[in-house]
Amino acid sequence: MSLRSLRALCLTSFFIADVRDGLGPFLGIFLTERHWTPDDIGILMTAGGLAGLLATLPAGFITDTSRSKRSVLALVCLLITLSTLLLWFSQQSGVVAVSQIVTGICAAFVGPLIAGITLGLTGQSGFSAQMGRNEAFNHGGNFVTALIAGGIAWYWGVGGIFLLMTCTTLLTLCALLAIRNRDIDNDAARGLSSSESLPVPGFAVLMKNRALFVTGLTLLLFHLANAALLPMLSMRVAAAPASINPGLYAAGTVIISQAVMIPVAIWVAHRIDRYGYWRLIMLALLVMPVRAALAASTDAPLMMIPVQILDGLAAGILGVVVPSFIVVLLRGSGHVNAGQSVVMLMQGIGASMSPALTGTIAGHYSFATAFSVLSAIALVAVLLWWRVAHRSWETDSTPGGP
Repeated sequence: MSLRSLRALCLTSFFIADVRDGLGPFLGIFLTERHWTPDDIGILMTAGGLAGLLATLPAGFITDTSRSKRSVLALVCLLITLSTLLLWFSQQSGVVAVSQIVTGICAAFVGPLIAGITLGLTGQSGFSAQMGRNEAFNHGGNFVTALIAGGIAWYWGVGGIFLLMTCTTLLTLCALLAIRNRDIDNDAARGLSSSESLPVPGFAVLMKNRALFVTGLTLLLFHLANAALLPMLSMRVAAAPASINPGLYAAGTVIISQAVMIPVAIWVAHRIDRYGYWRLIMLALLVMPVRAALAASTDAPLMMIPVQILDGLAAGILGVVVPSFIVVLLRGSGHVNAGQSVVMLMQGIGASMSPALTGTIAGHYSFATAFSVLSAIALVAVLLWWRVAHRSWETDSTPGGP
């Protein structure tokens, strides 16, 4: 494997952190300051998420078959940035909807492409360790850009975030160019150990894998509970009279969670063989109901500290363990990235429904009620994993069980 390309991949993971999700948690603040209501914001976020779902499976299949993964990744980064910049010029509902739809579709490609490039550079033996580094750099990128974004929001307002995103996009493209295309083994990137040509199977074939389906269903529930919590925390602050600067608050929530994710990702990457996939995923799942319950218990701004520490713990674990598990589960199949896309699709279903569900509950009742519902959903995910996952591993003889 090429050290230069691996270093460039780490830098790509660092800079792409600010590109992938568009405005991210600042979108709710940006629209709230322009008199959008929580339920309208939630519905538009859901529209973008649903558009991304339609692209999730094609993204995995395209990654498996593409021999120019760098170029595809560069294109989606450019499209995300251009569509986000539209919001600066107009906040009409049609423009916002188009922006979120394009962002959702393009963001669906980022995960499979990064995983495919990583697997193509390292092979299966080095994948988990490199994914740990990727995740650490990605969280580091989120941490640094959140610090910068907080300063920008404090001095110039949320509008300055658009300039920051443009700069990080250009840096992402430079890092991508430093990855040598010839260093990427496109057969290894599909999970093949040889140059044997295997067709990429259809969706139905992948869904017959019981362990893959149970993992996806569990993560669907997790993301249904998790996806809207951070944006709603920021919106609660923005809607409160005489609150702290909402842009600075949003930056603070990101900084705290990302600071935790960095060491967690590195630690988990070297502990998978010791603890197994089942235990590590269970640990991440157990965090979510506690996090949502804390958010529901009080609207004190300082409560975001323990809430976001827990977010960093769960996300740091899942970001490394889930892709590594899928690589092991589908090794030799030739459709590893398509398998990644199946799980991402199911995660995306939960994540896309989360803003609309939470925004509607918050709009008609309260933020505390919405967070309580999220905690209950997270408990269902824990119970599903506990009761069903054992049987899935026994049936499929999947490594990494309890």
